[in-house]
Amino acid sequence: MTYGKLTQTTRDDLEVPTLLGPGATRAVAGVGRGFADGLASFGDLCAMTLDAVWLTGRAIARRRFPWREFVYQAWFLASVSVVPSILIAVPIALVIVIEVGSLANQIGATSFIGAVDAIGTVREIAPIVTALLLSGAGGSAMCSDLGARTIRDEIAALEVMGIDPIERLVAPRVLATVVVAVLLNGIVAFAGIISGYVAAVTILGSTAGGFLGSFSIFAQPSDIIESEIKAVIFAVIAASVASYKGLRVKRGPAGVGEAVNQSVVITGVVLFLVNLLVTDIFLVIVPPRIV
Repeated sequence: MTYGKLTQTTRDDLEVPTLLGPGATRAVAGVGRGFADGLASFGDLCAMTLDAVWLTGRAIARRRFPWREFVYQAWFLASVSVVPSILIAVPIALVIVIEVGSLANQIGATSFIGAVDAIGTVREIAPIVTALLLSGAGGSAMCSDLGARTIRDEIAALEVMGIDPIERLVAPRVLATVVVAVLLNGIVAFAGIISGYVAAVTILGSTAGGFLGSFSIFAQPSDIIESEIKAVIFAVIAASVASYKGLRVKRGPAGVGEAVNQSVVITGVVLFLVNLLVTDIFLVIVPPRIV
């Protein structure tokens, strides 16, 4: 018996029947491929984000940054996000203040309503509302625009001409989203604080001095710093995901619609996960003030 025959016979004799049927095996293989594809997409997204940040700094230093595209994108994002963000932030702040204030009235702690408004609105509501609006209104338009360019082979034409689409198209969009997010975050926080103050004084019967006193006692400069850092991180995520999905569009116009839906859903999920992580880190670095 030759070595080849011995090897084949041994493999056949030692073959162990699988516990899974053909359908289950295919399902497991499909899950594995999907997980691998997800990891590859995540790596490509991170690489594109780092490239966009690096190319933005290099283009500004070399004075070839596309400022016209940046101004256009910033104006568009501001025009579609400012009013909806305020209209969403005001009711959310009102609900939080009314719910917490009603409980505070029952236990005789109405003076802490201002502290709740300061922490909840500035740290959490403002950056989350800003990011969701920029992702839903601005990010979807950004993804559809880049997707339409992709299916019309405009991205391929840029590459043929030696123009980097990341530097020419993605970098100004990411920077515009960051600038608008920082400014919009402050506007949303201010609107939420004012609406909470009005609700506490007019609806809950709290005093203006008590609200402002607890606000000034518990509010810290680190609160607005945390809020703005969150806004920057969320803006980079929203712009990067929208740009990545737009540049990876397949299957023509139908693929553009799918890419827009995927970008909005992925951004929303990632935002809340990153918000949890950033909040925990800041609570460790800057503990809450104890009075």
